[in-house]
Amino acid sequence: MSVACDRHAPATGTSKVMGDIEVAAGEHTGDVSTVNGSIRIRENAVVATAHTVNGSISLEPRASAAELKTVNGSIRLEQGARVSGEVQSVNGGLSLADGAEVKGQLQNVNGPIRVAAAHVGGSVDTVSGGIELGPDAHVDGGIHVHKDHSVWGWDSGGNVPRIVVGPGSSVGGTLNFERKVLLYVSDTAAIGPVQGATAVKYSGEHPPD
Repeated sequence: MSVACDRHAPATGTSKVMGDIEVAAGEHTGDVSTVNGSIRIRENAVVATAHTVNGSISLEPRASAAELKTVNGSIRLEQGARVSGEVQSVNGGLSLADGAEVKGQLQNVNGPIRVAAAHVGGSVDTVSGGIELGPDAHVDGGIHVHKDHSVWGWDSGGNVPRIVVGPGSSVGGTLNFERKVLLYVSDTAAIGPVQGATAVKYSGEHPPD
């Protein structure tokens, strides 16, 4: 089931327990939240925050929000989408298309993180997810891969996150790794200081397999 906001209604937002939420193209609304369902924010729409527990969140081209959070689900920003705060998932991938921007932190625990030719003003943080930046990605606040303190003990299970800083990309701040990672940095990328890992330089479009 999908619920579209009335573009003539006051910006009071939408809250549900079950079911998906869809914000219509060009709509301006308040907070949107659901417990079991996904949230789709159509092109050029503006929302305050979007939160869900079991479901994905997508911002279509040129849509914007103040904050995006989910527990079990992915988050994707399409071309030109904007988030003025943080984007966070616990179990789910994070993806920024060309021209997208997150001014705050981009963070998850598990799941791949993919930043194309996009901008992250804060840091990119994960525990067990791989990170792929670029080509032409820009991250101002560094990268932080945290030690896994979960009861499952992923650190001892052979899962080694793969971190790629692609051609033309830049990472300001510190690249801090509290666990073993495979770090590949293009010879045309610019990065800050690295702690806890050794960067492997590579040429061309892709790092070695």
